[in-house]
Amino acid sequence: MNSDQSDALDTAQRWLEAGRGVALGTVINTWGSAPRQAGSVIAVRDDGAFDGSVSGGCVEGAVIEQAQAAIKDGKFRRLEFGVADEQAWSVGLACGGRIEILVEPFASDRARGTLRAINEARRLERPVVRAIDLSTGEDQLIDLNLDLKPLGQAAAAAARADRSANVELDGRPWFLALYNPAVDLVIVGAVHIAQALTKMAALVGFRVRVIDPRISFATAERFPGVALSHDYPDEALARAPLGRRSALVVLSHDPKIDDPALAAALASPAFYVGALGSKKTQAARCERLKSRGFSDETVARIHGPVGLPIGAKSPEEIALSIVAQITEVLRKAG
Repeated sequence: MNSDQSDALDTAQRWLEAGRGVALGTVINTWGSAPRQAGSVIAVRDDGAFDGSVSGGCVEGAVIEQAQAAIKDGKFRRLEFGVADEQAWSVGLACGGRIEILVEPFASDRARGTLRAINEARRLERPVVRAIDLSTGEDQLIDLNLDLKPLGQAAAAAARADRSANVELDGRPWFLALYNPAVDLVIVGAVHIAQALTKMAALVGFRVRVIDPRISFATAERFPGVALSHDYPDEALARAPLGRRSALVVLSHDPKIDDPALAAALASPAFYVGALGSKKTQAARCERLKSRGFSDETVARIHGPVGLPIGAKSPEEIALSIVAQITEVLRKAG
């Protein structure tokens, strides 16, 4: 879930708790080039105030008007907008395209409870999928761990792919609105590259933590606002394990620090494991890990040298290549 999406849902809940009328607009389909992906949300208050975004600014005005109408009549509506090629750049599209938006009033006790449940799941960093029947407007929250029915399986697939999706089951059209927790990026080694990487990762919505037992490296002055651990990686990751939404990058160049972190990552369901260093360094690292009992296939999970091969030289460029590679792997997962 991107940060502005979750902010809009938080805002909607605050408005509801203050007694205001609220509607949500959700992107349910895009064709061509669109600045917002399916699942993007705008929250609209009864007086026209809004938070979030469903386009580059080209359709927000119309969506807000329809949201206010939905608050008054209590009915959901599906809106479709098209943008011509010659207008596209001025409204945030790279070329002409279409976008479909579902507008729903959130007035009933059940709707309020749904919004509270979604926001609570986000606070607990648990993925949740809201399945919406596009023919009736009825919805349900899917427990990704327990629901093994076809709708639950489709929701689980959307969560693995990290994207909201449209599916049709038994003749019913469903939109699966995915609310995934932020990517958990663990950086091992509080070096100069890590300073650039924490900033760049935060910009794309990753939740970042830095592990380095060298207290003089991992300081609040060098990493303002970042969660820091001065434990050795195996200890830190035993207390806060890596999960399916986790990515780990080792940067310290010290095997005593890097190797325990890599061992913990390879034994976890983390979707990305990366390590800084040359091809020679990577080969030696892999041999050490295989001597610990890891197979060739498991060691091959490590992206090393880390980052996309863009010819990066500066810490900032290397950080860019790392964030890009993590994003690439995330989008291809599932």
